[in-house]
Amino acid sequence: MSTSSHSEAPVNDDWDFVVVGGGTTGLVVAARLTEDSQTRVLVLEAGNDHSTDPRVNVPALWPSVLKSDVDWAFETTPQEHLQNRILRHPQGKVLGGSSAINGQAFIAPSQVEINYWETLGNRGWNWSSLVPYYRKFHTLTIPPEDTRKHLGIEWSDEEIRGKDGPIQASFTGVLQDPLSKAWVDTFKKLQYELKIDPFSGKAIGGYSCPASIDPVKKERSYAVPAYLAPAKDRPNLKVLTGSFVQKILFDQNTKASGVEVIVDGQKRAFNARKEIILAAGVFQTPKILELSGIGDEVLLQKHGLPVLVNHPHVGENLQDHLMTGISFEVNEGVPTGDPLVRQEPEAVQGAMEMYMTRKEGPFCVGGYASHSFMPILDFLDGGKAKLQSLLDEYKNTTDKASYDFVRSVLEDPEEGSGCLAMFAAQVNVHATLDKSFLQDLLPGNFTSLGVTLSHPLSRGSSHITSSDPAKDPQIDPRYFSHPLDIEVMARHTQALETLAATQPFASYLKPNGRRNHATAYVKDLQAAKDYLQTTAFSNNHPVGTCAMLPREKGGVVDTSLKVYGTQGLRVVDSSMIPLVPRANIQSTVYAVAERAADIIKQEHGLVATVA
Repeated sequence: MSTSSHSEAPVNDDWDFVVVGGGTTGLVVAARLTEDSQTRVLVLEAGNDHSTDPRVNVPALWPSVLKSDVDWAFETTPQEHLQNRILRHPQGKVLGGSSAINGQAFIAPSQVEINYWETLGNRGWNWSSLVPYYRKFHTLTIPPEDTRKHLGIEWSDEEIRGKDGPIQASFTGVLQDPLSKAWVDTFKKLQYELKIDPFSGKAIGGYSCPASIDPVKKERSYAVPAYLAPAKDRPNLKVLTGSFVQKILFDQNTKASGVEVIVDGQKRAFNARKEIILAAGVFQTPKILELSGIGDEVLLQKHGLPVLVNHPHVGENLQDHLMTGISFEVNEGVPTGDPLVRQEPEAVQGAMEMYMTRKEGPFCVGGYASHSFMPILDFLDGGKAKLQSLLDEYKNTTDKASYDFVRSVLEDPEEGSGCLAMFAAQVNVHATLDKSFLQDLLPGNFTSLGVTLSHPLSRGSSHITSSDPAKDPQIDPRYFSHPLDIEVMARHTQALETLAATQPFASYLKPNGRRNHATAYVKDLQAAKDYLQTTAFSNNHPVGTCAMLPREKGGVVDTSLKVYGTQGLRVVDSSMIPLVPRANIQSTVYAVAERAADIIKQEHGLVATVA
């Protein structure tokens, strides 16, 4: 394998496969296809190689990459139901893609949502077919016995746990942290302790969650070290960074034959004998399709683009998780990450010394290490009539398939319609667009409880606004456009009050202590809705803009991930996911990429001849 940039690139070279996007999925597919030594693969990545960059590698430094040179830093249109606020949408503009900049949370989906992919019309895409790939892509290291008990990791199942996959996952909680133990013990008190392995697909309740962090190196584990590095000596793999793909090239029969790329200011073409694999991400993949003449003919004609395939669903079906949080002041002496977040010199120096000399301390921790899958507590037992009334009110307000799925989850107390999580520092959820959520903080020490809506009914879009490839797409998630979403999320937000008032977690919070904002009190439903409209932000899990569905149901790709109406063109990234999983999508994106690689290898008769 060689990694080149700019003028080192070959001109008009022929390849078997050209992969557009050297991110999470692109590198998985490229690594797997080139296991066949006779198969030549070119990967084109717009960003650069930052595999030695501490901002990428040091787990705690992930916030520093946001709105930096390694982030596309997309923004939404003003969101009508969020007081016309514009929300950030970071995406990795770097070799490794978003796996190089995410918060490293390593969360499993549920069986019901993956099985529903098949119910939507995707034969063969179900829990059973994806389970081997969830296991294949990762290795989860279990900590020593004392740490395991402290974090409540009795649920790990040796028959389920990934043991020899490329991505390394581990638990970052330590014995010195009382809040992580309090989290697990508090969910026990609420009778929602997680009891079975999350990758069983049936888990519910609170637990200590792993992160995609190497347990030995204490560095981010992502697509570059896990998949690309082991393939570095393969002569049949080339990765070209700093290459900006303009469009797909086609022959007379709508067969994808190559790509047009800008490298070092010069236009170049690379040809693919077998396939073009689009792995540019949820916003860039539909953009490239539209620039190539595949999309809604009205939109394409508006921007003076020739129509190759009239495909009105390209860029539609955008789904994403919203989240918000409340920060609670903790008692004196309770350790949190606030001094580090405020970049107090003594705290930063001490943390860096621990990390550099012993690979210990707060720099070893990513976004959060305490998580839960939860039903709406307010609707359990005596609240069932209220739930039925609410669901009946919105029965005919969206497509039946989506509504039926969300209803089935809400009616099942063993399924999670929301996620609660803990981040042991203060978060500014009122931050303006020009500020980070870790800026303009109050003095003192806090812990933050976050909430995520798992299965939104709101659907948005991402489309080109010009025929100029340099222009960002217009991203409109239409958050809360379906009224049931805020009803569900508001009730989960109220559960933060319950969690904060339950022992033993409550004992670590300062009595009548401060919160992050005067409005951060959500004991009644309207207060929770108001808080969401002013604070909810993207959890950055967008999917669905090139959905795998039957074409008549809004699909862009079929069950082999081939783009309808074309030949030799596939999509392998989160844009193909037809229904967003319940929490962080990282694990599902890797699993999809692994399965896609097998589908492609089988179709082309590729044989693994190298390790």
